[in-house]
Amino acid sequence: MPTSKLPLKNRELSWLSFNARVLQEAADPAVPLLERLRFLGIFSSNLDEFFRIRVATVRRLVDLREKTGRTIPGYPHPAKVLSKIQHTVIGQERQFDAIYRQVVAELAQHNIHFCNDTQLDAAAGNQVKAFFTSRVLPMLVPVMLGNPPRLPELTDHSLYLVVRMSRSDGARKARHALIEIPVGSVPRFLVLPPQDGRQIVVLLDDVIRYCLRDLFYMFDYDQFQAYAIKLTRDADLTLDQNVQDEDLPQRIVKSLKQRRRGRPVRLVHDAALPRALLKSLMRGLRFSRYDAVIAGSRYHNFKDFIAFPRLAGAELHYPALRTVPHPGLPPRVSVQASIDEKDRLLHYPYQSFDAMIRFLRESAIDPEVKAIKMTLYRAAKDSRIVNALINAVRNGKAVTVVVELQARFNEEENLALANRLTEEGAKVIFGRPGVKIHCKMTLVTKARQGRTWRYCNLATGNYNELTGEIYCDDSLFTSDPRLTVEVSRLFHQLEGTVPKPAFEHLLVAPRTLRVGLEKLIDAEIREARRGRPASILLKLNNLSDPEIIEWLYRASQAGVEIRLIVRGICCLVPGGRGAGGRIQAISIVDRFLEHSRVFVFGNGGRPKVYMASADLMPRNLDYRVEVAWPVYDEDLKRELIAILELQWRDNTKARVLNRAQNNRYRDGAGPPVRTQTAMFDLLRARRSLAPLESPAPRKPT
Repeated sequence: MPTSKLPLKNRELSWLSFNARVLQEAADPAVPLLERLRFLGIFSSNLDEFFRIRVATVRRLVDLREKTGRTIPGYPHPAKVLSKIQHTVIGQERQFDAIYRQVVAELAQHNIHFCNDTQLDAAAGNQVKAFFTSRVLPMLVPVMLGNPPRLPELTDHSLYLVVRMSRSDGARKARHALIEIPVGSVPRFLVLPPQDGRQIVVLLDDVIRYCLRDLFYMFDYDQFQAYAIKLTRDADLTLDQNVQDEDLPQRIVKSLKQRRRGRPVRLVHDAALPRALLKSLMRGLRFSRYDAVIAGSRYHNFKDFIAFPRLAGAELHYPALRTVPHPGLPPRVSVQASIDEKDRLLHYPYQSFDAMIRFLRESAIDPEVKAIKMTLYRAAKDSRIVNALINAVRNGKAVTVVVELQARFNEEENLALANRLTEEGAKVIFGRPGVKIHCKMTLVTKARQGRTWRYCNLATGNYNELTGEIYCDDSLFTSDPRLTVEVSRLFHQLEGTVPKPAFEHLLVAPRTLRVGLEKLIDAEIREARRGRPASILLKLNNLSDPEIIEWLYRASQAGVEIRLIVRGICCLVPGGRGAGGRIQAISIVDRFLEHSRVFVFGNGGRPKVYMASADLMPRNLDYRVEVAWPVYDEDLKRELIAILELQWRDNTKARVLNRAQNNRYRDGAGPPVRTQTAMFDLLRARRSLAPLESPAPRKPT
């Protein structure tokens, strides 16, 4: 643990600052209108997960302090952290509502109209009623509420309407009902046929509101009000560290059932919900003064806006993605043959994920290939990766797949995936409780002329062709024995055949990654103390590990120039006259999710470049199997550094990370640079460049 008291930002508040950057994208008039809606959906989805995991964790720390007086490092006053979170979230929700109203108003100028239940004319009302009768009504299960209301078990992720029925003449006592809005079974958005050039969109919530009389016709009421509520529960899974591997699937299934009944941590409600009814709901849910109760608009669950229908109007969307062909991986040319010549590096989504699919498909039918090994953390639905692995099994290859059952919110999908692979004849390996296997590795072994050849892929992101279209990740193909042999050793460790293999080139968590990074930082400190130029450039998603941050502060104080490109959490405090005086930090939030991890160390003018699956957080360094690998190919090393330098020059979508966490846009002086647009130009230009060095012929390993 760090010994000094150098400044550290609170992790949760830093994350909220990141989500504020997402909200900035929704507010940006330069972003196409329907993409701004999508950013509102991303903001909402992010916030849901934040409450389900991080706020729930802080809430447990409050209980720990009250019951035992104990605290954990970094959280001496967890109740104060909860208070700051609530204050920040309420402010962001106000911004969110204002942005949503602005976007809806601007869409109306493009003849796309969001109409609620009070704004429908007779023709549109008839269409809504027909849709309600045929599609919605069969899915509704209203629950009548007593006084005080006895609530059914409200589920996380779901959206509800609390309905109040009354008579205008007061002749009958009001009654209440609860309706779960069947999002998933029925689309959240009803898009009516265009009329006179006007496109009308009705949310499912308002479809139900419009038809409440038809739902409760058997009661003698003439007034109906409906108020949206949404509950968020603690969704963290806690597993016994002593669970055996063969018991893990059963424990995951049991824990998933417990998650559905997790402790409530947030209630979001329509601000118009009557106060007395709100208090009754809070009593029924057993909310305490530490739990978040947030008054919002009449609409919740904006995460559904991520999949908002693609309506007409090209100017309302980002232009379609056209990937840049990789010159070394042309179609109908063997990927393995290309890797034999030279290491190949792909940059998603600017270059196509198809090369990874081709790599597996070729290996599945290549008679010389004997075995394929792969880690899977999150796979796509109807995954072509999985189909290629199954094809390999059917072609007689020995296929081993490491499936991480503890991938948060993908547990059920990964259980089903593991069962499918097992049924097909693949060997499936699970991680162990408390240590997730988060590295992204593929190893293909073939026998040629009596000798063994290995090919591997190491990636910064998941083997998921869908996220490969929206996440910025890097993917290295290599047959370099310095890497392939050690990847093979790591797979043997995961299989349990080699307990503690030696690694000279790979940095592997939880054993050698932390120590390896500290040595690399320390080498730059020594260079600076000798009066030589020293530098560190890190690109990652999150930086929160106190020990690594202290090393960076120490390097800054020694004179090392440090630049950080951090998309999300950054607990380090850059700039100023303190420890972070030589540290600058930016965050880029744009159309695609910045997800790659690349580390560059000056090394006396001969840069050392690593790519990684890991962020610099305690969980990645100490409680996961992660890999950072050196880039040995000089062409690829220069290419990665050129990309990072391009990102560092971004003055359009880059925000400065500072002590105030105010997400100030970077100074736009000079020609505008928008990394995610310029990347296409950079990669197209590099297509025409000859390799800087002639590749040496590969040797079998």
